[in-house]
Amino acid sequence: MADLAALAVAIKAWGRELGFAEVRIADVDLSHREAGFQAWLDKGYHGEMDYMASHGMKRARPAELVPGTVRSVSVRMPYLPARDDDWRAREEARAADPAAAQVSIYARGRDYHKVLRARLQQLATRIEGEIGSFGYRVFTDSAPVMEVALAEKAGLGWRGKHTLLLHREAGSMFFLGEMLIDLPLPVDEPVTPHCGQCTSCIDVCPTKAIVAPYELDARRCISYLTIELKGSIPLELRPLIGNRIYGCDDCQLYCPWNKFAQRASLPDFDARHGLDRAGLVELFAWSEEEFLKNTEGSAIRRIGHERWLRNLAVGLGNAAASPAGKADAAIVAALRTRQTHPSELVREHVAWALERHGVK
Repeated sequence: MADLAALAVAIKAWGRELGFAEVRIADVDLSHREAGFQAWLDKGYHGEMDYMASHGMKRARPAELVPGTVRSVSVRMPYLPARDDDWRAREEARAADPAAAQVSIYARGRDYHKVLRARLQQLATRIEGEIGSFGYRVFTDSAPVMEVALAEKAGLGWRGKHTLLLHREAGSMFFLGEMLIDLPLPVDEPVTPHCGQCTSCIDVCPTKAIVAPYELDARRCISYLTIELKGSIPLELRPLIGNRIYGCDDCQLYCPWNKFAQRASLPDFDARHGLDRAGLVELFAWSEEEFLKNTEGSAIRRIGHERWLRNLAVGLGNAAASPAGKADAAIVAALRTRQTHPSELVREHVAWALERHGVK
């Protein structure tokens, strides 16, 4: 297919057939993002995520990452499970339940890396079948690529004040992926930002990690603390984490645009092993073997059983802040089962949690 404009139209249609809600195309000049990214690194806001700095400015230069690249085909895929309910009311209710274990919605089902990469590869194969061999590489949160910047440039949405991508008809409850290609396809136009004067995401952040509009100090973000941080969670931040044991959805939950959040078209993102209704005590009882079995094919597995227990211990300790959870016999009994755990990290957080319940 020699007509690049026709090819671009076809790629978008094939992408929709593969379950992507939208497919758009951008050039890969992100030079306007380099200064801001370097300033963010200089402030240390990336914390222990050394990979954010290790590639230098290659993250903002896709053509250095994949030589020959001239375009990015950016895609989005909704992940809100396809169930008929008021998802925001349900999540708010669980957040208020001291015994509930809050896992970020995106992580309750199948690992999105696997889902999106496989479908992007299918899209690439479809293109090859049409035009023959071409240069490409597919990504989804899996390489030094500024995904939000590329998606924003392609017109998939605008960067919200929480730094996530927002879409007028889909909110932010979607995954992003991209295919870097060497085909000079016609590009799409960016969209106008629509956050206005709203500061909901900044106001509701439990740890005040959004230090200014469009600026996130990852070291304070609950997603960072429960997923990326390998060691001890800072004492001053533990009480603010509440019952969130893997990630945090608050900045999305209270964003007005997410009243338009779209449901997933794939069953892959439906909750597994009751992670949308599980309790802290129940999950804390998982042995390492059970953890590995129950998180097979899940993004959660990457943190390992040790950090899983660390996070749950914090949640169990925070249950003491509620009259219903204070010195709860089941919670205290569960914590005592891990007092002599081989991991010093687990023992430390268990001791902190027991102290919160007034127990030594």
